[in-house]
Amino acid sequence: MRAPYNVNMPDITPHSNGLHPDYRIRLMEAADMPAIIEICKLVYPHDAPYTSQELAEHHLVFPQGQFVAQHIPTGEVAGAHFTLRLCMIDFHIDDSWDVLTAYGTFDDDNPVGHTLYCADIMVHPQHQHHSVARALTDISRELVQQEKLWRMVAGSRLAGYAQHKEEMKPNEYVEAVERGELVDPVLTVHLKDGWQVICPIHGYLPHDEESAGWAAVIQWINPACPPPPEFQLRK
Repeated sequence: MRAPYNVNMPDITPHSNGLHPDYRIRLMEAADMPAIIEICKLVYPHDAPYTSQELAEHHLVFPQGQFVAQHIPTGEVAGAHFTLRLCMIDFHIDDSWDVLTAYGTFDDDNPVGHTLYCADIMVHPQHQHHSVARALTDISRELVQQEKLWRMVAGSRLAGYAQHKEEMKPNEYVEAVERGELVDPVLTVHLKDGWQVICPIHGYLPHDEESAGWAAVIQWINPACPPPPEFQLRK
């Protein structure tokens, strides 16, 4: 039987460096959905926001992988992070977000998957710069370890690439960001937070003009879990 919503969801705030004491991390509740949809509209103004039905489905298929950040003084939802489990051997490395999330439904969540796919992380503009996104990432790392998964994977928008696309190829741009010669508003943050780049891909978010449609596939490896036998770890 699928787990019901818990109206008194406990605090699961990770031991995250720098998280402002006015915030806590907990699992998503049904009452959070309207606020999450509004945050989605602010963060992704050119994309259709999640629907309440999609958010409810996320919770039904993988309740322990759907997180929110809450501003304690006001009770407001400050951010959200949605994850699902995948067997990446069933996908191509350059598959789009739509493919990896079954068009945002998470219907392809696989309970025996060895990879935690970080489908989305968003923070309300009024609550940014308080290490909320980092805390949401840290709680996902803890989930990977608790579930004994091999790794977590995400797509990092190359939010600064459109400014450089006439002078360098995407892989050259990524390598320059990795060396610290360029600062990308999204990828640089991920690199500082312990992620590794696998490769750049095109069409991850096709309508993202800032990235010219490019993103980097990034991963974090659980040091306590070996890779699955059928998967060869390579960059």
